[in-house]
Amino acid sequence: MSKKKNTPGSGIVYSTDPNFSFEPEHTEAEETLSPAEQPLKVTLDKKQRAGKVVTLISGFIGKDEDAEKLGKELKTKCGTGGSVKEGQILIQGDYKDKVVKWLQDWGYKKVK
Repeated sequence: MSKKKNTPGSGIVYSTDPNFSFEPEHTEAEETLSPAEQPLKVTLDKKQRAGKVVTLISGFIGKDEDAEKLGKELKTKCGTGGSVKEGQILIQGDYKDKVVKWLQDWGYKKVK
């Protein structure tokens, strides 16, 4: 596996168009919704995890930094490990009831 960092335009190799100029896509980070507007869904999952149960929080809309902050807070409250990937927060273990209660206490109204 290559350890090179992906740079903008690294997928463009050659163009025969003399007027071609590469313009990288600018993806704007979404503004983080307030806790009352976040449509979070809390589920238990053990697919592709060697039978280990994880609590999965999905549906977070906003910046990655804010998702990381929420994930860190939940991991600290549960006293366990986890990660934040692709807008999903993973908490190792079965903490569904506790996570739902904490999220509702913190103002997240749309927790399912």
